[in-house]
Amino acid sequence: MYDRAVAALDDARVARNTWWSRRYPQLGGHSIAYFSAEFALHQSLPIYAGGLGVLAGDHCKEASDLGVPLIGVGFMYPQGYFHQHISAEGWQEESYERLSWADAPIEPALTPDGKPCITAVPLGDRSVLVAVWRVRMGRVKLYLLDTDLEENAPWDRELSARLYGGDRETRIQQEIILGVGGVRALKALGSDPGVFHLNEGHAGFVVLQRIRDLIEHGATFDAALDEIRQTTMFTTHTPVPAGHDAFPFHLVEKHLAGLWGTLGANRDRFMALGAYDNGSGMQFNMTALAIRSAGSTNAVSQLHGEVTRAMFAPMWPEIPEPERPVSAVTNGVHVPTWIASDLASLFATHLGADWLERHDDPALWDGIASIPDEALWACRQGLRRYLFTFVRERARQRWMEDRVGIPRVVAAGTLLDPDALTLGFARRFTGYKRPELVFHDPERLARILNASGRPVQIVFAGKSHPADDIGKHHLQRVYKRALDPMFGGRVAFVDDYDLHVAHFLVQGCDVWLNNPRKPLEASGTSGMKAAINGVPHLSIGDGWWAEGFTGGNGWLIEGGSSPDNADAQDAADAAALYTLLE
Repeated sequence: MYDRAVAALDDARVARNTWWSRRYPQLGGHSIAYFSAEFALHQSLPIYAGGLGVLAGDHCKEASDLGVPLIGVGFMYPQGYFHQHISAEGWQEESYERLSWADAPIEPALTPDGKPCITAVPLGDRSVLVAVWRVRMGRVKLYLLDTDLEENAPWDRELSARLYGGDRETRIQQEIILGVGGVRALKALGSDPGVFHLNEGHAGFVVLQRIRDLIEHGATFDAALDEIRQTTMFTTHTPVPAGHDAFPFHLVEKHLAGLWGTLGANRDRFMALGAYDNGSGMQFNMTALAIRSAGSTNAVSQLHGEVTRAMFAPMWPEIPEPERPVSAVTNGVHVPTWIASDLASLFATHLGADWLERHDDPALWDGIASIPDEALWACRQGLRRYLFTFVRERARQRWMEDRVGIPRVVAAGTLLDPDALTLGFARRFTGYKRPELVFHDPERLARILNASGRPVQIVFAGKSHPADDIGKHHLQRVYKRALDPMFGGRVAFVDDYDLHVAHFLVQGCDVWLNNPRKPLEASGTSGMKAAINGVPHLSIGDGWWAEGFTGGNGWLIEGGSSPDNADAQDAADAAALYTLLE
């Protein structure tokens, strides 16, 4: 057994006998550069805000498991994303905590000659130095860019300080650092990727640096663009026009002034790659740049593919919608990250010790029927107990350490019933996700929650973007519902949602609730994380659920009203939700 364990460890370290090495032995010397503005790996490295980062982190972990030679490129964000505090009135308050470099799972990235990697990125009429940190993720390398160097001006040191902080001027400079600085960092580190994958439009300026490099080596603009299209993939995650980064041309010209170099004669042609009117006038659109520069573009669910092809229809005026060059690859999750250890042990006992290596085989899951009902139910009961223990201890901690008042302790979930059917709603608080939909008819909901002999309760968690006032108002009103005696303490709000909290919720709730305004949920993966833990999905038919619902694996909320009338749609969807709960 010892020899087998050591041999397996050796294979893992050198990426030997992996799925990739078996499937593509001829590609052993090639790598894939994966650019993303955020990566959610672990709560100890808070460089993520939500679903985009969680997906990027899961991609990296799955690539490591499969032996895919992935190299991630993102930002260090020494102040990370904010910690959420809820005031006595229920308002979200944000605070930022500087990362402890000594405790973080990072190390300086070293160039081939053993020196710390620092590269320069022209921004306007100046040059900004960018340090590179490395995170070891199994077989995958993740490089994080950091402008917090003494040599930089104070305002430039702040460019990588916070995730999604600042105004549009800050945003475009961050995206230049990510795209241009990322390509330059890879070159300085001795990496020569065969493929560049842009995860959202934030990374679009990768194209600029690569075109410039190819022209400097003698290529024409057309030849350079053709080469880039053959080696670039783009994934879009945003189903609404306003969600795609777009900048005025003068702002782009201002901050790219020092970057044109040998590309200068073709500046207008590059600017044309990003020119697009998303309803706010002609601007430089990062998604348009990525679509026009990539050889392959994909949305993140089948329905999102339809939405994206329709949204960018002016790019292909003569091409019918189904034939427009946007495919769909539905998002997924990294099973080892999200499955509860108790459930994994149960699977190992009844499905085989190698179930994790075979979890992509549909036939494996036929074996679920062989697990005794009492064993599966005992496991689910245990996971629910873990959740409520966590909720109570978190409330106790807030009371003891933060001296919060009794109402805050109640809202945190101390009155929840460990034996009641528990719904989970945990995601970013923003308008289209309709966090208040379940409260559309408070009296009817109260009867459902307080039903004698079969009570129901709801646990909410999530942050609102600091600039999203509408989302903050939704959050405040949900918090107030948690204090309303009408609901008998059966509504709770767990603050400061992060990966740690997410694990308890997707593993411990009984039903996972999702009710976005269709078709504004590009994919959504929290329901997948819940599902692998035996938690059925209760959702609008949007995102992945539009193709994942089979009629027997959860419930579909179908209001049936016209989507052109938001109020009527909300009323119809809420009524359908209540009927399912009743």
